[in-house]
Amino acid sequence: MKLYLTVIGIAMLCISILNIFFNTAAWYYVIILVVVCTALQFALDGMVAILINKLPDKWFGVDNPWFRVSETERKLYKKFKVRNWKDKVWELGGLGGFSKKNLSQPGSPEYIEKFIIECNKGVLTHRLSYLIGFLPMLFIPNVCSVSIALPVAVVNLFLNILPTLALRYNTPKLKAMLQRVNRKSVNISTK
Repeated sequence: MKLYLTVIGIAMLCISILNIFFNTAAWYYVIILVVVCTALQFALDGMVAILINKLPDKWFGVDNPWFRVSETERKLYKKFKVRNWKDKVWELGGLGGFSKKNLSQPGSPEYIEKFIIECNKGVLTHRLSYLIGFLPMLFIPNVCSVSIALPVAVVNLFLNILPTLALRYNTPKLKAMLQRVNRKSVNISTK
């Protein structure tokens, strides 16, 4: 979380300084707009997360083809070394009632299935936030929509791509774990 807040703080500072330096608006107006745009990003992302969390779990099931991770995508995640940095990504799923920070019940098929569903919900939430993050540009007047709202939206985009990659990286591993647990329980029940 510290990393995310640091990135957001540095981005806000840089956007403010550049806008003040290039005199896009009065300094106090620049600072107010940067803070408002950043707060709006948090609010929009939060609203998207709340809406997605209200949708039925069956729409995000393990076998839903919309959330399938291809082999090409897996190779891309290896190339980006997602495994090395995924644990540094800000995880706020606990606010919605299901934290994806740790796998607390690795032997429970129901729990692993719920974990996958929550990962899929997270993926959709972050993907919708990519686009919704650019909405404030429509409401910020003049050049500030490009010099303030756009850079804030780009930072929001970047900070939403990272958790998407981490979630998509983890999902095939969770599915493989679910298959192992299900096979193990079938073998035990047939004995």
